[in-house]
Amino acid sequence: MAGGTTARAGSGGAAAAKGGLGKTKVQRIPGARKLRLKQLPTFTRQMAAMLSSGMPVVQTLEALEEQTVNRTFKHVINGVRTRIEGGYSFSEALATYPDVFDKLYVSMMQAGETGGLLAETAARVAAYLENHVKLRRKVVSAMTYPVIVMLIVSLIATGILVFIVPRFAAIYGDFGAKLPGPTQVLVNVSFGVRRYFLLVAAGVVGFFIALGKFKKTESGGYMWDSFMLKVPVFGDLTRKVALARFAATFAQLMRSGVPILHALDIVSVAVGNRVLGKVILAGRDDVEKGEPLSKTLGKDKNYPRMLVHMLEAGEQTGRVEDMLQKISEFYEDEVDAILAGLTSLIEPMLIVFLGVTVGGIVLCLLLPILKIHEIASM
Repeated sequence: MAGGTTARAGSGGAAAAKGGLGKTKVQRIPGARKLRLKQLPTFTRQMAAMLSSGMPVVQTLEALEEQTVNRTFKHVINGVRTRIEGGYSFSEALATYPDVFDKLYVSMMQAGETGGLLAETAARVAAYLENHVKLRRKVVSAMTYPVIVMLIVSLIATGILVFIVPRFAAIYGDFGAKLPGPTQVLVNVSFGVRRYFLLVAAGVVGFFIALGKFKKTESGGYMWDSFMLKVPVFGDLTRKVALARFAATFAQLMRSGVPILHALDIVSVAVGNRVLGKVILAGRDDVEKGEPLSKTLGKDKNYPRMLVHMLEAGEQTGRVEDMLQKISEFYEDEVDAILAGLTSLIEPMLIVFLGVTVGGIVLCLLLPILKIHEIASM
């Protein structure tokens, strides 16, 4: 294939590239996460089409660079093309931008490059990325609605406590009588929020910053991922999203010819959950000893028996990639079903939450008016 044979600039340049690759610093790209989600799938799909038509890699990258609007991604494409012209292989050039092209992407391209099937591999990678983005968009979309509603309710409640409750408190203070218990509690909360607002806000921000740093540590991230698997409803969703990623990623790596041990290393990270990833790494060690992966996964409760049995059947028949693809499709359908059920469940819960929060505050404010005769007689 043209895409596979033109990835290197020449044998002499390739030899030089191997020596220079180790000396080349990794290029860090700001906003790389957005590039991976928005730019990379389209870039890979277009690249696959151009390579399939017979265009060499360098000319393909030149064309993609010209039509790319995002300046940061244009710079990345230019850097990849420049390195290829300097003697790097395509995968080596990609590897210098790990923030944009992760190990999965580079490994699959390297396998396709080595086998002379770069165009076909790029098409597989594009399909994988598009499916990954689609799945992520579904989850984010389902979670956005309740988060926005809760944020609005919180802002409304805070506004009432800061601006409205003090006015009512001043009016009731003119009566000189003792307020009903719920109303007095509300007045006290309002006073505390107004007096210590900056302190509370700083505490909330500090908590989330500390939580973010805690999740980035090895032990903290493991504890958080373990917690997420145990949360009612959302834990099941988290598990099935991770299993869909596991099967889809592993299937694509196997089809692209990536060695199984290296593939399992990549999948253990791509699965997106350290608890599940740790089991995959244990399975990698067993595979290295000659044991089937299904045997290790079957020992962990987070991997359902159905998945294990399907993977075991694929191992016995030599059709692991096909079975993994079926597993991926099954869990993607399961995620869709959970999200649909979750949406219908969350809506009435949010209505109740809104009614209890705002309605409760208003009721506490109006309680002295409802008992105006008792207060006036004191």
